[in-house]
Amino acid sequence: MSEVKVNKISPRSGTTVTLGDSGDTFTIPSGATISNSGTAAGFGSTGEVSWDTTVKTSTITGVAGVGYFANTTGGAFALNLPAGTAGSSIAVADYAGTFQTNNLTISPNGSQKIGSINSDVTLSTEGQSAFFVYVDDTQGWINVIDSTSNVRGNEFIVATGGTITESGNCKIHTFTGPGTFTVSAIAACAANNIMSHVVVAGGAGGGADHGGGGGAGGYREVKNPVTPYTASPLDGYPSAPNRVTVTATAFPITVGAGGAAQTNTRCTSPSQGNDGSVSTFSTVTSAGGGGGASYAVSTGKNGGSAGGGAHLGSGCNNRPGGTGNTPPTTPAQGTNGGAGNPAGGGGGGATVAGSNQGSSGGAGGAGATSSINGTPTARAGGGGGSGRGDPADKPEGAGGAGGGGAGGMSPPNGSTSATNGTANTGGGGGGGDGSTGSPPGPATGNGAAGGSGIVIMRYKFQ
Repeated sequence: MSEVKVNKISPRSGTTVTLGDSGDTFTIPSGATISNSGTAAGFGSTGEVSWDTTVKTSTITGVAGVGYFANTTGGAFALNLPAGTAGSSIAVADYAGTFQTNNLTISPNGSQKIGSINSDVTLSTEGQSAFFVYVDDTQGWINVIDSTSNVRGNEFIVATGGTITESGNCKIHTFTGPGTFTVSAIAACAANNIMSHVVVAGGAGGGADHGGGGGAGGYREVKNPVTPYTASPLDGYPSAPNRVTVTATAFPITVGAGGAAQTNTRCTSPSQGNDGSVSTFSTVTSAGGGGGASYAVSTGKNGGSAGGGAHLGSGCNNRPGGTGNTPPTTPAQGTNGGAGNPAGGGGGGATVAGSNQGSSGGAGGAGATSSINGTPTARAGGGGGSGRGDPADKPEGAGGAGGGGAGGMSPPNGSTSATNGTANTGGGGGGGDGSTGSPPGPATGNGAAGGSGIVIMRYKFQ
């Protein structure tokens, strides 16, 4: 037997020293000590790791046979798994107890799997540690030891934001004001990542002084078939323009305000109703409703749904309503306003156009009914057109189903103020009359405010 005694072995070239050949055995005799001042990788037996005590604060490219301490205090990052072979092992632990705030993502190598699914997994529990062993190509990496829970690929979306409720196997996030819908994990099944949603913009105000009803806010909906509920006729699935497939990111939510109430100026200046504001979710935007017309500006304004026309007197021609579905979407996000004269035309609703005036002010068009939030609810109804109190008795128009406000009617044949659109329905406000009196005219000639919009998301969570 030959024996070599040296104090140091250095590589001849490069940075790698190879000891022996494949199949050789190196024996460490009893009493000998191996002291490691660097990183030991792959020295554990099958299914064991050597822990690297250099704490990691950014994305890790993992090495088989090594355990890592991940500190996510400064932000979330990832552990990219190495290519696994049978018996390979790797582990990770929450160094600072911050996984619940800033997650650690475990990503498989190429087409390999974690617990039978080729998908990222998320460690999101405070103090969590996980130990993975690569078994075979069917199951891939299996988590064999976990300090808190079993780690598998995410089957469902994990998200926060808005007011969260449940209906069956679905979660519902409702936004009645601006906020953020934050997806922290997506589902391994792509179909579960298509978000059911209703996006309703703010409804418009009704016109003052012989005013038309305000148009409803634009209404857009997509129902993913994996989230069963009764959708409105405006369901756009599977159309790409209004379908949203979520990713693990934050989605800012805008909820449009309703158009402000308009004061009756009795012909001294334009008193058209104020438009509603847009609502948005990801790539989906619903347009605000178009304001109702006034005596001074007799045509209804365009919008998601359009405002109704004004009335100018029995000897005048009809005054048209505005054009709904502006800008155009498919399916249409709203309808046209009704014509006025000698009473106000109704504002358009999501599914039914505003009515032309007739024996009364035009009724607001009906909105759309959906049970996305677990209960059938109508939204985006148009505002009713004003009546005509002097000289002809033409009652005010009714608000459209879905939050539309009713029109007003002035003395001597009535004394009714127009009513506002309902908050968080996108309903249009009613048009005010103001048929009698000198400037600024009676308060019953004021146009009512539109209702604010709403944004709702629904997805399968179990």
